Amino acid sequence: MPSFPKPRFAFDFDPVREIEVIRHYRDTRDGRQIPPRDAGHLLLATWNIANLGLQQRRERDYRILAEIISWFDLIAVQEVHDNLAGLRGIQEHLPEDYQAVFSDKGGNEERGGFFYDASKIGQLELVGEIAIPPKEVKWIKLTGVDREFSGFDRNPFLVSFVAGDFEFVLINVHLYFGDDTRADRERRSLEAFAVSRWADLRRDDEHAYVPHILALGDFNLPKVEPGDLIYTALRRRGLERPPHSTRISSSIAEDKDYDQIMFFPGALDDRFTGQIGVFDFDGAVFAELWQNRTPAQFRAYVRYYLSDHRPLWARFRIA
Repeated sequence: MPSFPKPRFAFDFDPVREIEVIRHYRDTRDGRQIPPRDAGHLLLATWNIANLGLQQRRERDYRILAEIISWFDLIAVQEVHDNLAGLRGIQEHLPEDYQAVFSDKGGNEERGGFFYDASKIGQLELVGEIAIPPKEVKWIKLTGVDREFSGFDRNPFLVSFVAGDFEFVLINVHLYFGDDTRADRERRSLEAFAVSRWADLRRDDEHAYVPHILALGDFNLPKVEPGDLIYTALRRRGLERPPHSTRISSSIAEDKDYDQIMFFPGALDDRFTGQIGVFDFDGAVFAELWQNRTPAQFRAYVRYYLSDHRPLWARFRIA
């Protein structure tokens, strides 16, 4: 989990003003609107907040991060460092009803976490990680991939929740990336298939804690298109990705579909509203920085103090 380089230039901003700007952008920008939170719906989100706890964010940065998180009832967060200073920095600026739950560290000293509004969302009994027993490794295989599954770099973190009359399990995923080589893409595709296979087997298991399972997080998925190795592996056991209304990627610097919310078709027909999108906060914040620096410098500042990923959200009925 190496930190991004800290920008070598200073830029001063007023977090109150920046929050006003991103709220206005959220409410008025064509195609970027996020529905307001209400009693009859669950606003679920996922956000990879780059190197949270490792990069040296300031109070004003945490205020912006907490503002965006507070728009959602429940949000999965990736890249929470073993050092919880970043998570605590966000917590200090969230409404008092928000609680956190997180895993222990895995690869890259990284945890998975959730923030949720405990006045609306209840955490249920099931908490754990997906780990594949040695005797089942032989089933984690894909056509055209010769290498063997060697386990997860970061075990997907699962937590059960209830919102209204909707009980569900969320699998918080951050798949292995490595480098953009064939070998590392194959390793990632095996991790993707292992997540999909686990979810498929568990949803039909008579002893499953709850039947509704959603996988969300950073799948390091290059593109949602036929032929993509990771996307094909995820869909092989039935997980699907609803089309995003915003039609923009979740990666700021690249046109990549890294972050996803996925579930099984038909299982949530009475729950999913069809509303899902990416929020490009980078299209609103730090206008003066954008005007006075190069695009590369703007992105370097945003990815260090905020993130290089955009949050992805979806809306579900809970009553």
